[in-house]
Amino acid sequence: MKIGFVGLGHMGAPMALNLLKAGHTVAVFDLSASAMQTLAEAGAQKAASAKAAASGAECVITMLPAAAHVRSVLTAEDGVLAGIAKGVTIIDSSTIDPASVKEFAKLAAAQGNAFVDAPVSGGTGGAAAGTLTFMVGGSAEHYESVKPVLSGMGKNIVHCGETGTGQVAKICNNLVLGVTMAGVAEAMALGEALGIDPKVLGGIMNTSTGRCWSSDTYNPYPGVIETAPSSRGYTGGFGTDLMLKDLGLATDAAKGVHQPAYMGALAQQLYQAMSSHGDGKLDFSAIIKLYRGEKG
Repeated sequence: MKIGFVGLGHMGAPMALNLLKAGHTVAVFDLSASAMQTLAEAGAQKAASAKAAASGAECVITMLPAAAHVRSVLTAEDGVLAGIAKGVTIIDSSTIDPASVKEFAKLAAAQGNAFVDAPVSGGTGGAAAGTLTFMVGGSAEHYESVKPVLSGMGKNIVHCGETGTGQVAKICNNLVLGVTMAGVAEAMALGEALGIDPKVLGGIMNTSTGRCWSSDTYNPYPGVIETAPSSRGYTGGFGTDLMLKDLGLATDAAKGVHQPAYMGALAQQLYQAMSSHGDGKLDFSAIIKLYRGEKG
C-alpha cells in the first residue's frame, strides 16, 4: 500500500520503518528535518507537509504527542484532511482522550473518511521490534480493513469496540503502568535503604507475587535490568511528561463519569513532582529519584 505517516518521534519513526520493511510505500512528514532524513535514507519519501503525505495515500497514520497536535495536523490548511482522498482511512495511534477521538471521527466522516483510533502499548522496544499491541476503536469493518497495515508494526491487534474505545483501553492500561512503576520504585528504594542488594531484591520480586512489567522488564533501579532505561541514565524510553499527560487523561476521564481514581490521582502528583524538579524529559521510571532523594 501507499501510506502517509505523520509524526516521527521515538515511537513513530520505528513504526514507519517497519512499514517500509513490510513492503509498503511510505510518505513521511515531521517537523524534524533530521527525523525525515533518517526515514528517507531507509527508503521513505519525504513529504513537504501533512497534506502532501496524505495526497495519493491509501491509508494515513498519525502518531503525535497530544490531541491538540492531532487536531492541527488534521484540520490545518496544509493538513491531512486537505490532502486525503475520499474513502481513505485515517489511523491515529497517538494517546489522546476518547472525546477528541469522536470529534475527529466526525470531522473525517464529514468528507467521507473513516477515523480509527489505534493507540499502542509496548514502548520504544516494541516499536523497533514490530511487536506492539494495537488497541483499535472503530467498526468491525474498519478494524478488518486496518488490521493488515497494523500487522506490519505490531504483534497483537485487538478490536476494543466502537470509535474511542481504543483510547479507553490505552489510558486504563497506562493508569496501571504509572501506578505500578511508582510502587516498584518505592519498594526498590526501601530495599536499598534497608541494606539489601538491589539486584537480589529485583530477582526475588520477579519470581514472586510482586512481579510485573515495571519490575521484570523496566525496573527503575539502575543495573537491575541491563536493557531498561534506568541502566542508561533514564534515556530513550517513555518520558515522564508523557506519563503525566496520560495519567491526566485517565483522571479527567474518571471525573467525567464520576468514577474514583485514587491511585491514579496520587501517581499523577508524583510524576508532576518529577516534572517540576526538572526530570520531565527522563524516562518515567526515573520516579525512583523521588524516593532516593535525587532532584533534577
